Amino acid sequence: MSVGPDSKLSNSTFLLAGFPGLEQHYPWLSIPFSCIYAVVLSGNCLVLHVIRTEPSLHQPMFYFLAMLAGTDLCMGLSTVHTVLGVLWGLSREVSLDACIAQTYFIHGLSCMESGVLLAMAFDRFTAICNPLRYASILTSARIINTGVAILGRGFLLITAPIVRLKFFNYCRPHVLSHSFCLHQDLLRLACSDVRFNSVYALALVICTLLLDSVLILVSYIRILRSVLAVASREERLKSSQTCVAHLCAVLVFYVPVIGLTMVHRFGQHLSPVVHVLMGNVYVLFPPLMNPIIYSVKTQQIRGRIRRWFPKTSLSTRG
Repeated sequence: MSVGPDSKLSNSTFLLAGFPGLEQHYPWLSIPFSCIYAVVLSGNCLVLHVIRTEPSLHQPMFYFLAMLAGTDLCMGLSTVHTVLGVLWGLSREVSLDACIAQTYFIHGLSCMESGVLLAMAFDRFTAICNPLRYASILTSARIINTGVAILGRGFLLITAPIVRLKFFNYCRPHVLSHSFCLHQDLLRLACSDVRFNSVYALALVICTLLLDSVLILVSYIRILRSVLAVASREERLKSSQTCVAHLCAVLVFYVPVIGLTMVHRFGQHLSPVVHVLMGNVYVLFPPLMNPIIYSVKTQQIRGRIRRWFPKTSLSTRG
């Protein structure tokens, strides 16, 4: 790895691209983005509060859901200042250290979310395929250990390539492709030897995101086989309903990840707008949709929210 001799390079400033070609519309774009972030932050906080205050939700399924909501909340917090900072005209500049820190959290949280979704798939598999041993398998100690393992995997495995970003020589124009920092984007601007980072990142994607998605698929294949083999029509419907929210969350997470990966690796000829769109979908769509999905599809959470926000008298008029 070649290290830039000039110390200024390691503390250089990057320019966030924002939304190329739409600069004159930033005041209007800031409105929907502000609403999206408001839903991300308030929605995930609401899910966490419901799980914390409702004793009937103190069970493994909802502990994992709390982990998912916490991950999504942190994802929103890690990008809100740069995205809205660009749209509100506050600042388009970001220092290298701040950019590396944001990169670390975005990719670490993404890996964490994949791990949480895998743990939730195992929870559904155990509840449906081995219900008599559910409580003995998913004990409080094992749930805590699983959470610690997910956290450690998410942030420890990416430390090596992220730290190396600090010592690269960034000789190309310091203009990033998004309103936030991503590992692939910083590699594109580096003139140093980035082969380790490229290979490591690809291996990490295969060993985490790809492996997790395969294991989730295997879990649901076994769930489907078990349900079709022993359950009546009513039991099949009940079992499928408990998995719908999780399946939606899996699709909401993995489809943008795959899309962004394909755009970065094979879409160099595409319009910058496509890169910007996929980048924002990657960081905003899962945190936005997950609390909505679980509030609508999970009866216990939906019932608690209804008790907090009863229908107003206006809805009963007429």
